[in-house]
Amino acid sequence: MKRQGRLVRWEAERGFGFIRSPDVSADVFVHLRDFSDRQLKPQVGMELSFEEIHVGGKGPRAVAVQATSAGASRAPPPNRAPIGSNRRPAPRAPLAPTRRASAPESPASWGVLFILAYGVLLGAAVWSGRLSPLALGVVPALSLLTFCAYALDKNAAQTGRWRTKENTLHLFALTGGWPGAWAAQRLLRHKSSKQSFLTVYRVTVAVHCAAVLAWVFWLAGAWPALWR
Repeated sequence: MKRQGRLVRWEAERGFGFIRSPDVSADVFVHLRDFSDRQLKPQVGMELSFEEIHVGGKGPRAVAVQATSAGASRAPPPNRAPIGSNRRPAPRAPLAPTRRASAPESPASWGVLFILAYGVLLGAAVWSGRLSPLALGVVPALSLLTFCAYALDKNAAQTGRWRTKENTLHLFALTGGWPGAWAAQRLLRHKSSKQSFLTVYRVTVAVHCAAVLAWVFWLAGAWPALWR
């Protein structure tokens, strides 16, 4: 049933107000989207017709609201270029280039080559008798163990559980699991952007490789002589 009333309050910023009608005991709530004419600009004192509803046990609400007073103001339509005009839209400002997530400084290809060179060194040392053949099984096992440690630490970080200490991860790398750590940093994207961690990791790799080189080219040959 259509009712008549007058807009007695309007919150323009929030898009709602209240209508006072002699047919309704309480002021009627109205929202901007309840107006049939979306271009209409509600103003206090405007005469309106509406339908009254009740939703969820709340007070009365107006829907299908229409202005009955003459001269109701409407919002101006958006400016559009006339059809056939040669006016072109203003060019958009260029978007700022997005920065990619920080990645390790050294390319992955260099890491692969370094691991291959390390494997060749171990193979040559075993072939020449300066390393035990067990090294060819121990080193991959240490790398797999280190990779699993990285995976568990990342999962703990995501689920809020107890983390693996960074010193423990560095110890795995120092003892020979650094290829597995390198693979985890790239495949799992874990510990791959913290520069302080990467600096210590590179030191552990350098120390481990230096120790292997020293054993293969000097200590392995000098060790028997120490017991003569």
